[in-house]
Amino acid sequence: MKIAIFPGDGIGSEVTREAVRVLEALDLPGLTLFEGDVGAIAYHRHGHPLPPETLAMANASDAVLFGAVGDPSCDNLARHLRPEQAVLGLRSELGLFANLRPATVFSGLEDMSGLRPELARTIDMLIVRELNGDVYFGDKGIREIDGGEREGWDMMSYSESEVRRIAHSGFQAAQKRGGKLCSVDKANVLETSQVWRDTVIAVAREYPDVELSHMYVDNAAMQMVKDPGQFDVILTGNLFGDILSDLASMCVGSIGLLASASLGERQTDYGTFGLYEPIHGSAPDIAGQGKANPMATILSAAMMLRHSFGKADQAERIEAAVSNALADGIRGGDLGGTLGTQAIGDAVLERL
Repeated sequence: MKIAIFPGDGIGSEVTREAVRVLEALDLPGLTLFEGDVGAIAYHRHGHPLPPETLAMANASDAVLFGAVGDPSCDNLARHLRPEQAVLGLRSELGLFANLRPATVFSGLEDMSGLRPELARTIDMLIVRELNGDVYFGDKGIREIDGGEREGWDMMSYSESEVRRIAHSGFQAAQKRGGKLCSVDKANVLETSQVWRDTVIAVAREYPDVELSHMYVDNAAMQMVKDPGQFDVILTGNLFGDILSDLASMCVGSIGLLASASLGERQTDYGTFGLYEPIHGSAPDIAGQGKANPMATILSAAMMLRHSFGKADQAERIEAAVSNALADGIRGGDLGGTLGTQAIGDAVLERL
């Protein structure tokens, strides 16, 4: 079981260390971990945020556990050299097109949500976000227009085949959950979204057991804070998914609790190859201080065991340990507590 560990920048190394401790505590036979550089640290050491040796490690692994990237010292670099290009590059090079972001309120944390507790406790959704298309990967640039004024432009596009493959991921996820899928787009003004909606409707015919609905993205954002319990699986594109998944994180109480999986079509001897990461950033303001909450990274490791290694029982053990730690009052600064990164990791290990 070969797992590539890419801690990255800022708090990435701190939270990843705790997830590795949890994986090692499971004493899984054949577990092999190896570490590589990504992001700003990779740029400073190798001259690129995703050096060839790191990409080779990813290709040689069965799964990747990713920390976070981002460093203010790189803000003025050319775009292709900025730390964020590491994760975008991995998604593209490894064919990872389906991002799964579960959002559920842990028992006892209802008061931490930005929503009223009675609304927060109804949240149990999965956001399925397309990762390889949209404005993030379209042509872009800055040009000069009349009068010497600068104009920035970004190309948004989706082909039917791109939408079709992510739609299958969404419908299959809904079959394993509550049987409902809400496709989020902006088909009233965007031709890209019209192709998206038409294709999702066509794919839905193959899943008669899943209830399909559609929602414009502005309404979806409103409904997520008004009535979040109505959502089971949300299927959407790269840009809208980025925004809605961060909104969901604050609905459940903290961005430090949300894990994610990025999957493609590649299969290994164990399951589906994937990249797993917390949805939070590198948090340079607290990096090196031992304050970060590692639970999202630990939960990402649980998702890895479930999706890439077929070890649902071990994934459930980790998730139960995190849930029990939270129920026992284990809190980091993001949840109003005082415990540091290692202390939270210790608490999860004790309950494991």
